[in-house]
Amino acid sequence: MAAELVEAMNMVKSFRVSDLQTLLASMGRSKSGLKQDLVGRALRLVQTEYSPELLKNIRQLYESRFPKASGWLAARRPEGGVPVAYSSLSSSPTASSQGADYLNGGLAKASPTPVPEVKLVSLPFYQTMETLLHPTELVAQNNEKLQDSQCVFELTQSQVEQVRTSSELRPGIKSIQVVLRICYTDSNGLQEDQYPPNIAVKVNQSYCHVPGYYPSNKPGVEPRRPCRPVNVTPWLHLSTATNRITVTWGNFGKRYSVAVYLVRVFTSAELFSQLKLCSVETAQRCRERIQDKLRFDPESEIATTGLRVSLICPLVKMRLGVPCRVLTCAHLQCFDAVFFLQMNEKKPTWTCPVCDKPAPFELLTIDGLLSEILKETPEDIEEIEYLTDGSWRPIRDEKERDRDRESSNTPDYPVVDICVPEANGHSPAHSSTSQTGKSGGAGSTGAGSGAGGGAVVDLTLDSSSEEEGGGADSEDTEDSADSPQPKRGRYDYDKDLVTAY
Repeated sequence: MAAELVEAMNMVKSFRVSDLQTLLASMGRSKSGLKQDLVGRALRLVQTEYSPELLKNIRQLYESRFPKASGWLAARRPEGGVPVAYSSLSSSPTASSQGADYLNGGLAKASPTPVPEVKLVSLPFYQTMETLLHPTELVAQNNEKLQDSQCVFELTQSQVEQVRTSSELRPGIKSIQVVLRICYTDSNGLQEDQYPPNIAVKVNQSYCHVPGYYPSNKPGVEPRRPCRPVNVTPWLHLSTATNRITVTWGNFGKRYSVAVYLVRVFTSAELFSQLKLCSVETAQRCRERIQDKLRFDPESEIATTGLRVSLICPLVKMRLGVPCRVLTCAHLQCFDAVFFLQMNEKKPTWTCPVCDKPAPFELLTIDGLLSEILKETPEDIEEIEYLTDGSWRPIRDEKERDRDRESSNTPDYPVVDICVPEANGHSPAHSSTSQTGKSGGAGSTGAGSGAGGGAVVDLTLDSSSEEEGGGADSEDTEDSADSPQPKRGRYDYDKDLVTAY
């Protein structure tokens, strides 16, 4: 009786929300609330009102979820009190063959809870070599918010040698690694890596590094956490001994699965070499693509005669080195392949920087036509235009015309040479005026001819100059109408001949 009760409680802990709601509704209990509330309510129901009818309902629900499970499994504590397997996540052949499980100080159901329908998305920087633990769901063992789940696995001698003899990407970082991946428990499509809240990973009693949060520079935007595989290699026993991984996670209603893989890690330089080798679109194919875009459409009211493309990378605002774009994008604008791969190596987003659509590595291609254009155009060309026949022209004349237009904003007027500076260093107009005042009209005429015929204009004179010069000689009176006398102050000297230092 006690063994059946324990087995029933372990089966209830593995139920989905829909299974828990069905069980509670069949026994006349409320089926509202979060998953942890439903689990606690169902466990109390098993403990307080255990009956053959309840046992039958639990068994039917369990077998509907795990049709391959062969009836009730004898759950018992291993003899001697030593746990044989450390979680329902165990994939070790030795542990699963014992038919028992031990977790959080209590018994758990012996059969593992593999979730074969969960498939994780492939990652460009990680090539899966072998699967050490298939995607298996994290199962809450009680009503606590923080849960601990353990899994065990063993490395073969061949796998150990592969890790040991692999090259180093960086000091202490091997190119062949054992990684832990976590995702949502969802069988619809491929699942991306997703961490549960409050995650911590302990490998053989040592905590390993889990990627933290990226701070956001935008106000009001929460920091983002990059969910990527967790490298557990440095903390493993590189032998055939059993390795144990403990995952601490927050149980807040969502379901997660974990998996362990032996992978080969690539660098951005290695991915770039693969891209150049396998995914280059020829110049002729690029021209055909341009002609398709610019082909005349009789149903369209607007005819497109050209498409402008910038030679500046939208990522780093520098001239393109290796033009790259996504095959599924509608635009012809490219971005630099080297910078794009380097950025995704540090912070994987795989998003097109031009249109913000998904840009997976498998759909990247190098534009062969734009590569030729970059070699043929000088560095000062920042933009080109594709024409309807597939040809192109640089956009430089218009830029130069714009620069000329900006430099000629001030109106141009003819320059009038009023006079030529005198040898004595005084102002030309003042010197000429002074000479005119002393020597009369003849001197004024001579100064004008000496300046190459230029007209001498003294703006310091006014209409009263003629009256002030009334004491001049009678022979200068006739010329004074053409050349007025200079204006004087209260002193006897000409103020225009005084140089101030």
